Parts: sequence; structure tokens; C-alpha cells
Amino acid sequence: MNDQFNIGNLTPLDVEEELKKSFISYAMAVIVSRALPDVRDGLKPVHRRILYSMMELGNTPDKPYRKSARIVGDVLGKYHPHGDSAVYDATVRLAQPFNTRYPLVDGQGNFGSVDGDGAAAMRYTEVRLQKLALEMVRDLDKETVDFYPNFDETLMQPEVMPARFPNLLVNGSAGIAVGMATNIPPHNLGEVIDACVYMIDHPDCEVDDLMKFIKGPDFPTGGIILGQRGIYDTYHTGRGRIIVRAKHEIEEMTQNHQRIVVTEIPYMVNKANLVAKIAELVHEKRLEGISDIRDESDRKGMRIAIELKRDVSANVVLNYLYKHTQMQETFGAIMLALVNGEPKVLSLKSIIHHYLEHQKDVITRRTKYELNKAEARAHILEGLLIALDRIDEVINLIRSSANPAIAKQGLIDNFGLDDKQAQAILDMRLQRLTGLERDRLQQEYADLEKLIAYYKQVLADEVLLMGIVKDEITEIRNKYADPRRTEISALDGEIDMLDLIEEEDMVITITHNGYVKRLPSSTYRAQRRGGKGVIGATAKEEDFIEQLYVTSTHDAIMFFTDKGRAFKKFCYEIPEAGRTSRGTAIINMLQLDGGEKVSAILPVPEENKDDYYLIMATRKGIIKRIELSAFANIRKTGLIAVTLKENDSLIAVRLTRGDSQLMLGSRNGFSIRFDESELRAIGRSAMGVRSMDLSEDDEVVDLSVVDDESKTVLAITENGYGKRTSLDEFRVQSRAGKGIKAMQITEKTGRLAAQLLVSEDEDLMLITVDGTIIRIPVSSISVQGRSTQGVRLMKVGDSKIIRVAPSSKEEELPEEAAEDNAAGPDGDSDADGINDNSPNALDRLLEDIENNPEPPANDDSDI
Repeated sequence: MNDQFNIGNLTPLDVEEELKKSFISYAMAVIVSRALPDVRDGLKPVHRRILYSMMELGNTPDKPYRKSARIVGDVLGKYHPHGDSAVYDATVRLAQPFNTRYPLVDGQGNFGSVDGDGAAAMRYTEVRLQKLALEMVRDLDKETVDFYPNFDETLMQPEVMPARFPNLLVNGSAGIAVGMATNIPPHNLGEVIDACVYMIDHPDCEVDDLMKFIKGPDFPTGGIILGQRGIYDTYHTGRGRIIVRAKHEIEEMTQNHQRIVVTEIPYMVNKANLVAKIAELVHEKRLEGISDIRDESDRKGMRIAIELKRDVSANVVLNYLYKHTQMQETFGAIMLALVNGEPKVLSLKSIIHHYLEHQKDVITRRTKYELNKAEARAHILEGLLIALDRIDEVINLIRSSANPAIAKQGLIDNFGLDDKQAQAILDMRLQRLTGLERDRLQQEYADLEKLIAYYKQVLADEVLLMGIVKDEITEIRNKYADPRRTEISALDGEIDMLDLIEEEDMVITITHNGYVKRLPSSTYRAQRRGGKGVIGATAKEEDFIEQLYVTSTHDAIMFFTDKGRAFKKFCYEIPEAGRTSRGTAIINMLQLDGGEKVSAILPVPEENKDDYYLIMATRKGIIKRIELSAFANIRKTGLIAVTLKENDSLIAVRLTRGDSQLMLGSRNGFSIRFDESELRAIGRSAMGVRSMDLSEDDEVVDLSVVDDESKTVLAITENGYGKRTSLDEFRVQSRAGKGIKAMQITEKTGRLAAQLLVSEDEDLMLITVDGTIIRIPVSSISVQGRSTQGVRLMKVGDSKIIRVAPSSKEEELPEEAAEDNAAGPDGDSDADGINDNSPNALDRLLEDIENNPEPPANDDSDI
């Protein structure tokens, strides 16, 4: 009876040691074979097996889709002994554009949504490789990587993909292993490849150098990254906390209502859950001020509309949403990947270094493969050419041989050939005996000799080899790179964003309805006096450009509103837009009250603020002087700059050193000049004193600082007439006087639109109510007396000039766009030479521009 329990010799084991050993084995299996990506190709084993299986099946972009179930079954049966859901979920993720920055699988059917909807069952969906995925498997058949047996040792699978682009950084990765986790954010393909190219050229570069190219993560769902600190820590140490915020716009509605429109959300946030959470906060009355919330998203893009109650501040609601919902999330970056089979936390430089080392190995192995192939072919050609040189002897030997084996041995013995060469001669067709075929063989052999020499040179010269890597990844960038989706916003006290922004001159425009944009000042070319101008914006109905300023991307810009409040932004923070673009609603940049508008923009110095003063002028003739240092710390909600009377508004703000003279112009053509010393510096909340004595129907239009006696006083009227007058004709008076006549105002000229001081070497930008802009040199405007009405500077037709701004001198340039001449506000033909508005006239104009890019001499046209 005891025999039935006899199971042989038993070995006593320490349970603790056995558990430790088994757990370590399990942990390493999970780490190496399941949860963590390889630093070389950025893929986990399941993703690698999916791509390899699809390539084996010929499931490429130029072939029809195949059922997902077929792919999953193939992967399971050949390479991946796990559940089908694991393989299908991995395939789905590779195909989801909201999860993967650059999808590697092209899916057809329901593959889920950003609302958390799951993909349809694998029997319904179809897949094939994306074009970019072909770069992952390119050259796989040229012995570029090692292969190892599958689970039953019947097939071989790649240990790593050739990965011709840095997929680990481009698409990122996320996974939880035993005792460790990885969470690598995705990046922009173009930026990452630019950094790789830089590191090839500068092997000793540092992380800071690479960050000049890789600005930060680039999430597939867009959003805004707050601050540089999290990015800096992630790239330097491999770990960091990156704050990502939803992107929104604020739209004005009727009856002083506003609407918050969310267009992008943080990465991996479920949109449906986000909308439900906001609705829950409103329902529980934890969030007041929201009257309605709707998810208006469609195939064109995301749109979550949050309508606010009357007089509720959109920025207050947004701040609450950022704090209590997933509209603001923290991405905990852990750049952990396998390096030679070991998990390591890597810096940005380390990841790129390991990737380039992998590419160096791939190109080396591919070159050796191509070299061996070329040498083998050259070896065969050498035998064929020997046979052709002694073709009669070869034919006689073959004819006299009893069988192919004897013939082969005869060739080897008599002609000094080896086995492969002899076999090639026996396999050669008779057509190869023609003279033409002989020439082709000789040419092929010569080409192969050059190719072999090149391959050997590549293998011997690392610089040449890395140049091949650089050329090939640059080609991928040119083919697949796209614009960045995620914006990066600076936070106070962090890395200076100015170091990352190129300095260049910019034009800032603000429309009547509060849209702002910046664009390079070179967009507007200089024209001759009397021209019609260039369309500076495509304005909305009943909207027009009201203000225009020239500044630099590095300048700090102070915004002053008509209600007397001050805000500060850097020029680069203003979104850049095209010449005909409307721009961005300024309410999305500044926390403005209902009906409040920006009336003045002023570039200000960031240092030695105690040496500067601000002079503020209001429409009703009040003027105020205040130290610039009073605005050292401007909150996001703004600061009170001046207290205004009822029905008054702030129209101009100027920067001075404290010892200047001031000059103001009025709508009825009067001007007054007095010393700044007549104004004492007062506090921010003070009102100011009277600048000039205005009549009932008059108002101040401009404020100038007299800082150069060589300048002239430029006066321009609403109907496009203007002149320059010597500054000497305007005597210094006492503050609060009526002033003296600066221009003869008539019905033809219209009332005064602007009065400013200009130099001979400047250009002027004149802008009308309908958004037309003309750039003319100051030197083309004649100098006349104070009581004259001037000459016509711009044809305005039924429109009016509402803003004039000086700009730096620019050469006259030919313009390639016919719209510049077709966009004039009236039908006058004496300035542009076009007598009709027919399509044929426009075609002729386009043809003339193409054939004669330079304007003819003494021609008053605006081309």
C-alpha cells in the first residue's frame, strides 16, 4: 500500500529561496518580454510581433485591408503565446490617432474614440500597415538585426526592428512591470530627427543643445504644456512632472454672455468623463456661473461648449475647472527602457545616443550584406567573363563531357574556376554568347567593382557611415514630419523663453472687435504715395483693423485698455497669423471685462524701470504722468493704470525719460506742445490733469513725445490727406491751453485722424476702416505750413483712415500677389492703371507681374 505513494527521491527545498528565485524569474520575464520597450526601436515584444507578422503576410499600405482576427490569429499562433485580447488591444492602440502620435497601423472600422468607446470586435475591423510603419521594418531582410526562435522553436522572429526613425521618442511608451514602470511622452517627428542630425554632427553635445530642437512633448490630442521645468527635469534626469492643460477659446455672445469653447484636452483624458464631471460640479452647485454645457464635437474636431451666465468672468470659471477637473492634468514622465536587456532610466541624450548606435549597427550590417552580395555576384561574373574569353574551349569541353558533373569538374580543372563559377557557366543561356551580352557583363562587373569599393569605404569610415544615417533619417523627416500640435506656455520664474525665440521685427494689429495677431513687418512692402495698399486682414462683417504697432519678438508689451487697465505680455506670446487672417480674440489672451477694448500697446524695457515714466492721454483731454516702476508686477487680471471720468476713455500711452516735451493733437486740427515737467508723477489710481482746452465737439486723437528736433509733425486726415510741418512752427505753450492750428480741416480732407512726429528715414503704415493697409515712405510726403490741408496720401473711397503707425525703412519690393492691387477700396484707376474689374483685367495684371517683376521707372502704380 505504501508503494502507491512512492514517487521517487524527494529533494528538500527552502521555500523562501524557491519563492525568491521564481519571483525573480517571473519579474524578469515581465520586464524583458512584456512590459518595457527596447531603447533601439521603442517597441514592446507584442508590438514588434504584430508589425513583423503583418509584414510577413504582405499586409502593406499598397494592399487591401485584412481582418484584424487574421492578424491576431497569426501573431498568436506563431509568436505570442498569450491571450487574443492582449494582441488585439495592442493592435488597436497602434491604429488610434488620439493615442499614438504617429499611428503604425491603418485601421478600417470602429477603432474607438476619445470618449472612451472601445473598438469593435476583431471580426469586424480590418487593418494594414501605415506607410510610416514600413520605415520600422525597412532592410529587415538584409541581416540588419538578429533573429531568435519563437516559443516552439519552429520559426524565427526579430530581436529588434531596424527602426529607421526614433520611435521610442516619437510615439512614446507606457507600461507597468514588476517594481518599475515606464511613461515616455510622444514627440514631434521633425523635431526629434533634427536633434538626431545635430547629435551626429556634434557627438559631444549636451541635453540643453538638443532642447533647442526638441521643445517638449507633442501629444496627439494637442493641449498646452505649462512651463519648462517638467520638460527640463524629464530630459536631464529621465523623470519629470509635465503639466498639460486643455486649449480653449472664449467667444462673446449676446447680452454680455460669454462661451468657453474647449478644442483640445490633455493626453489620455476621456472627453465624455470630462464633460460629465463638469456637469456634475454644476448640478451639485459646487461650480456657479455655467448655464449650459454641450459636446459639439464632430469629425472636423473637438468642441466642448460651456455657456456662462450674464456677467460671469470666463477666467474665474476656467481656473476652477483647471483645479477640479481633468482640464488640467500632470503627465508623470519616466523615461525607462531596456538597454541591452536591462531596464534603465535615460536622459534625452542617452536615448538619442543609443538610437544612433543602433542605426550605426543597422547600416554597418546592411552594408556588409550588400558587400557580400556584390562580391558574390562579381565572383560569378569573373567566371563568366573567363568562359566568354575562351568560349570555344568551354563549348568543346561541355560537348565532350558525359554528364554535367564531369563537365563542371572539367571547367574547374582546366580554367581555374571554383564550384559556383563552374555551375554558373553551365547554367548560362546561349544568348549570353552574343557580343552585346558580353558588353553588358563587362559593364556590370565594372559597376560592381565601384560598388564594392564604396561599401568597403563606408565600413572603414565612420563619418561616411553616419552621413548615410543622417541622409536617410532626414529623408524620413521630409516625407512624414508635420507641425507641432502641443503648445508650450511659459510660467513665471522658470527658464527664460526668450532664449528659445528668434528676434525679429513684428507688426501687431488689433481689430475693432478685439482680434489680435502678429506677423513679420516685411509682409507689407513700401509703395509710392497715392497707392491703394495691401489687404492687411480679412475682417469679419462689421469688423475692421483699428490699431497697428511695430515691435520685436523679444520686447515686453504693455496693453492698456480704454477703461484704464494695464496688462503685460511678451510679443512672442501673441499668436502669429497670416496677412489675411483675422487673428485671435484678445479676450483669450487678456482677462478683459465685457465691452472693454485695448486702446494702446507699448513696448517697454525690462531693466532700469525707475528711469522711465508713462504719459497717458484720454479722449476728453486728461493727461497723467506715472513712474514705469509702478507696473513692475502686473497680475494676470491686470492693474488699474488711470481712473477715468464717465464717458471718457484712454487713447494713448507713451514712454519717456522724464525730461521730454509732449505734443497732443485734436480732431478739429489743433495742437498743443508743452514741457513734461509741468506734470508731476502721481499714483496708479489717480485721475490726472487737463492737457488742452477742447471745444464741445472736439477730442484728443494723438499724443507724441518730442525727443528729436529734426523730426517733423505729420498730420493725416480721415479722408487720406496729409502733410509734414516743421517742428519749429509749433511753439512751446503752457499746459491746458487751446493750442494752435496744426492743419486746415475742410469737408474734402475730413477731420484729423492722426498727428505724430516722424523722421525722413521712416515708412508709414496707413490703415482704413475696411482693413486696407498702405506703406509709404515719409520722405515722399511734402513739408508744408501749419494752415495748409496737405496732399492726398491714400485713396480711401467710402472708407476712412483710422490709424497711422511709423515703421522702419524698407526697400521697394515687387509684389507677386495680384490681390494687392485688386483690393483697393475705390474704383480709381489713375494709381494702378486698371480700368476695369473684369477677370481678364486681373489675368493681364498677373501676367504683367510675372513678366515684369520690377516696376518701371517714373511709374506711379502701386505694383
